[in-house]
Parts: sequence; structure tokens; C-alpha cells
Amino acid sequence: MSLFIEIKRGLNLKLIGEAEKTIQDLPIADVFAIKPNDFTGLHPKLLVKVGDTVLAGTPLFYNKNNEAIIVSSPVSGEVIEILRGDKRVILEIKILADREIKYASFPKSKPNDLNREEIIEKLLNSGAWPFIRQRPYGCIANPSENPKSIFISAFDSSPLAPDNDFIMSGKEIDFQTGLDVLKKLTDGKIHLNVQHKTTPASIFSNAKSVQINKISGPHPAGNIGVQIHHIDPINKGEAVWCINPQDVLILGKLFNEGLFDATRTIALTGSQVNTPKYYKTIVGCSIKNILADGGLKKEENRIISGTILTGSKIPEDGFLGFYDSQITVIPEGNHSEFMGWLTPGLNKFSLSRTFFSWLTPNKKYDMDTNLHGEERPFVMTGEYEKVFPMDIYPVQLLKSILIEDIDMMEKLGIYEVVEEDFALCELVCTSKIKSQEIIRQGLDIIRKEFS
Repeated sequence: MSLFIEIKRGLNLKLIGEAEKTIQDLPIADVFAIKPNDFTGLHPKLLVKVGDTVLAGTPLFYNKNNEAIIVSSPVSGEVIEILRGDKRVILEIKILADREIKYASFPKSKPNDLNREEIIEKLLNSGAWPFIRQRPYGCIANPSENPKSIFISAFDSSPLAPDNDFIMSGKEIDFQTGLDVLKKLTDGKIHLNVQHKTTPASIFSNAKSVQINKISGPHPAGNIGVQIHHIDPINKGEAVWCINPQDVLILGKLFNEGLFDATRTIALTGSQVNTPKYYKTIVGCSIKNILADGGLKKEENRIISGTILTGSKIPEDGFLGFYDSQITVIPEGNHSEFMGWLTPGLNKFSLSRTFFSWLTPNKKYDMDTNLHGEERPFVMTGEYEKVFPMDIYPVQLLKSILIEDIDMMEKLGIYEVVEEDFALCELVCTSKIKSQEIIRQGLDIIRKEFS
């Protein structure tokens, strides 16, 4: 039975630099990189060395804590560098890509002809399994568990987020096959959540073997965590799996074509991009050619793999994150402002009435990375609750993490959240508390305690 969920608390942050609805197909990037840091809780053990030749689908490393989980190369080519950090931690595995991608071959099969164990084995062997993540913890799903449900958010409510209706158009066959794969992985429901105010693309509205729910409201209505909280809340000992719509296509192609095809359409967005638009590329690509084609303004810029609220800072010659479908470029906020918040601030956004943004609710802003202050005592109340649409006390949860009170964390809902659910709290916080870092700290404590 389809559900209608209305989210009342939240915030739609309107920014300059939305991607134009055109897809640019650039030549394949020269270099690709897979970053183990993209996988929460994964401790990599290398399976390749510099000089090795790989195909798309060749395993690069596995998880020491669960050796069945492997991460595969998204392209064919030669491993040219294994970049390490402090204590020889693996940061990047770089691959010089072939001009034409060669794929490792996997047997084609229909999901309905296989049982759950056979499907899991195929996903693990191909390296497609890491696209499936779980709550709690926001890490790669544990294949030995049976989730009570699987969630797919068909829309992203983040600032400047890519339009999945536009990206997914015309890919119904692979998407439905991917859904059939996921259906074999749970005894519960697959929740496909669409935005209420718009007419969803046919690829979503005609999907079978799923429960289509309609979600209304401001960001973070598109967050998986918010949707899970209102539709199928997680209790201690339970697990819910989730996957991005484009990654469902990867599962579908694996079964329809027998290939690990990590193709992804991404949006280049932000006020510092001259021509923001969509690009067809592959997971882990170098963003250099994309930025060159889109054109950046001649200023000091912050380049983000992901959204402005939750993405990671990368250099101009950096690489797309494993789960990201957006590159955002905004001005670097490394300048001081005369009189600071005392100035009228006609072009500044504020959730409160410090500035005049409340008079122009539809205005789009050119925001930089300036924090407009420094970290202060954590004493303000009522700010987080305005933008946090869960029945959880956000401030109390953060404070319980800071004192590492595991019992209190559990009572306050640590199992239901990940970092992105607190991104807006971090944005509106006058105390400049790094809420997302604290939530990850709490999740790591809980995972370590019960692993």
C-alpha cells in the first residue's frame, strides 16, 4: 500500500548554478581512482600492485573485516599508482584507463531464476555489492544479514542536486532488472520513494515489485534516513538497506549484459561554473576534463565531490567519489568581511532574521565557504529542531556522543541517523559545531562496541 509522507521541518537552500538539462558525452578520462575512504568501516587489503593490468570488474581490494566484500576496478587499464598516507593507509588506487573499456565477463542471468545466495554471490564476485549500503552505520551492507526492507529515494532534495527523472529516462529495462535483484535480497518491501509535487518519470511510476511512496516537503525529505524514519523505523538489532537509483542500473546491467558497467551521469553545478550541465562518465573518474569543459570562473574556488552540504573537498585534478553523482564549485570563503554580521547583508542567506533573506524566499544565493564565525560553546537551543524532521532530540544526541554514553545514544536514536541527516543542523548552527563529524564518531563507537 502506497504511503504519503509530509515533511514539515527542513530547509530548501536555493543556490545559483543549477545544471542545464543537457548531457555532455566527453571522451573517457585518462586516469581513474578508487578511494577506500569512500567506504565507511572498510579496511582494505590490496589484490593488485603497480604495473598490473585490470579489466572493468577486476577486484582491486577486499575488506579485511569481511573478505567476501571486494571493490572492483570501474575501468580497464594499468594500475599506475597506489597512493598512501600516514601509517601507510591506502588513499587512492589510480588506474590509467584504456581508450576503449574492456570488461570482465560474468554469466548473464535472470534474477527470478536464481535464489538469494546465488544472487549475493554474483554481486560479491563482480564488485557490485558495495553499491548496497545499510542503516545503521551508513556502511556497505553485510551480505550475511537479511534486511527488513530496502529503500530507494528517486529524488534528491539537496541544493543543486541532479534530477533523477532526467538522468534515468529511457533506462527502464536495466532499472527493473535491478529491482528484481533487490527483491530477492529481502523478505520485506522495497520502498521506492518519489517526490509528491512533481509527476515522477515513467521509469519510477511504472516500476514493479516495489511500494511507491510519495514524499512531500523541504530538504532533507529526499534523505534515505528521513524516509526510513517515517516509513519503517530501525530498532536495535535491525537493518535496512538502501541504494541510489543509478546504482540500481549497475545491478541490472550486470544481470542483463554480464558486465560490471559503472557508468554514471553526474551534474556539474555551482555559481563558479560558467556552463553547469550533466556529464556521462564512470565512477572514480578524474574531474579535470569535466571542469575544463564546464569552465570555472577565475577566482579561488572550492571544488566538492558531492553536494555543498555533505560532499568532500577535492583538488581540480581530483576524482569523483564512489557514491557521488554531483560536482559542486563555489567560491572559497577565505576573506574577512568589514563589520561582519553587522552589515545589512542584502545578498546573504539566514534562517533567522539576521539578514533580509526572509523577505525574498525565492531568491537564489551565491554562497561561499566562510563560516562567519568560529566554534563557540554549545548552548543554543531550538535551532536544530527547525530543520530536523525526525522525532529525535538532535542536540541531546550530539552531547551523548561527546561524552560517549552508549546507552543514552541508543535511547536517543543513534541507529536511525548518519552524517547527512545532520547537515542542515550544521548549516544553521550559530555555535559552528561540526555535527556531521560528531555523528560519525558516535556511529563508529557503536559499531566498534557491538562488532
